[in-house]
Amino acid sequence: MIGLFPFGSEVIPSLSHEPTIMKFGGTSVEDARAFLRVSRIIAAHVRADDEEGEARPVIVVVSAMSRMTDALVASVQAATSGDVEGARRGLEEHFARHHAVARDLLSASGRVAAEAVIESARDEIAEGLRAVAAHKLPRLLLQDEIISYGERLSATLLAHVLCESGLAARYVDARRLILTNDEYGCAAPLFDETERSTRAGLEPLIERREVAVLGGFIAASATTARTTTLGRGGSDCTAAIIGAAMDAREIQIWTDVNGVLTADPQLVPRARTVERLSYAEAAELAYFGAKVLHPKTIQPAIDQCIPVRICNSRAPEETGTLVGAETETAPRTVKAIAHKRDVTVVQITAARMLGAYGFLRALFEVFDRHRTVVDVVTTSEVSVSLTLDDASALSSILRDLRDLGTVLVEPRRATICVVGEGLRDTPGVAARVFNTISDINVSLISLGASSVNLTFVVDEARLTEAVTRLHEAFFEERQFQNDNAKVSLAASDTSL
Repeated sequence: MIGLFPFGSEVIPSLSHEPTIMKFGGTSVEDARAFLRVSRIIAAHVRADDEEGEARPVIVVVSAMSRMTDALVASVQAATSGDVEGARRGLEEHFARHHAVARDLLSASGRVAAEAVIESARDEIAEGLRAVAAHKLPRLLLQDEIISYGERLSATLLAHVLCESGLAARYVDARRLILTNDEYGCAAPLFDETERSTRAGLEPLIERREVAVLGGFIAASATTARTTTLGRGGSDCTAAIIGAAMDAREIQIWTDVNGVLTADPQLVPRARTVERLSYAEAAELAYFGAKVLHPKTIQPAIDQCIPVRICNSRAPEETGTLVGAETETAPRTVKAIAHKRDVTVVQITAARMLGAYGFLRALFEVFDRHRTVVDVVTTSEVSVSLTLDDASALSSILRDLRDLGTVLVEPRRATICVVGEGLRDTPGVAARVFNTISDINVSLISLGASSVNLTFVVDEARLTEAVTRLHEAFFEERQFQNDNAKVSLAASDTSL
C-alpha cells in the first residue's frame, strides 16, 4: 500500500475562469454505454464557448461503477472471516466490467494503459484482503484503502475515454487534494488544508484547459497520508468541497433522475421535477429522505454561494433542478414532499420535568452516549417525543431513559416532511395538509423549528396513502386547473 502526500501548500491567486464541477454517480458510469454518454455530456459542456470564446473549464468527479463499492465492502467482510479466495472471486465480475469498458471504448494504446491499471488494482486489492485476514492493521483503515479502488478505477477509465473523444483530460488522485482527520470509514475534511492542496493540484490544469477527472468519496489523512473515505454518498460531498475550494461557477450532480422531484416516484408515479429550490429547502429534503442530494453536499455550497444543479445523465436535455441562495415561492407554498420509512418514535414522560431545568440536557446526553442521532423533537410540560432513524442501540437507550421517566416506544412509523419557502408564515398551509389526511392518525407534529418545513409522523402502513393524497392536493389539482385553463383558452381561440 503506497502512502500519498498532498501537493505544496502555497497560496495561489483566484482563477480567471471559474470552473464547473460535474459529478457523475455510479449509475451514470455503470457500463460502456454509460461511460460514452458521460463523455459526450462533458465534451458538450467543455466545447460550449464561454464569453471570451474559450473552452469552458471543467473538473469531473466520478463515483465507482454501480455495485462496485458494495462488492468491495463484501470482499472485506469475507476476508475478515478468513475467506480471502472467496473475497477475490466475488470481485472478478466487476474487474470484467472495467475491462469491458476499456475494450469497447479505447484504442489499442489506451486499452493497454487502462488494463494495466485494472490488473495492478486487482493485485493490490488482493494484498489488502490478505492483510485484513491477518488482522495486520485496523479493519476500517484497510477497508478504506480497498474500497477506494472503485472510484480510482472509474476515474482512470473516464479520463482515458475523454482523451479518446479528443479532450485534454487527466486523472488526478483525489487523495492528493482532500485531506481529512483519521476517522476511517467516515472522515471529516480539513477545509483549510484541503483548499490549499486542491488549488495547487488543480489550478495548473484549469489554466491549461485540461479536464481533471478524480474519484469522489476518497481522501487521505493529513497526519498519516493513509487513505480515508468520506462515508457512503461522499462523492457529492467531494464535488462540493472541490467546488468551494476552486470558487466554482456551478456544481452539477449528474444522476439517473430529472432532478429533485415533488415526491418519491415509487410512491407517486406522477411526481415531477422541481425547477428551483433554495439551499434551505434542498437541505430539508435531503435530510428527510430525498435521495438525489446527499445532506453533506449543501453546506460547502452554501458557504460559497455556489449554485448546485441536479441533472439526469440519461436525459441531458432536461433542465433538472437548480439549488441556490434564492428561489421563487411556489403558488401553494409547498415545493416537495419527502419521507422516511422505518422510523421509531420514543416518548419520555416525567412529572419532575414540570418547571425543572436540566432535564433536556440529561435526556439528550443518553443519545449522545449511545451515538444515536435524534431527528424530530417535540415537547410538552411533562413529556418529550422524538424520532429515531437508527434504532440499533434502542435497547441500551431505553435502559438509560427509564431512569428519567416513563418511556413509550412506537415502532414502524414514517416521517413525512412538507417543504417550501415561507411555509411557516403562510396562512392555511397546515390546515390544508391535515384536512387532506384527516382520517390518518398523526402521532407527532413539528412546525416552526424551520421556516421551510412542516414535519409529522404517521403509521408506516398509511405512508403511501398520505403522500399520494398530499401530492394530489398541492400539485395535481393545480395541474388539472392549468390544463382546464389551457383547454378553455383553446376553445375561446377556436370560437374567434
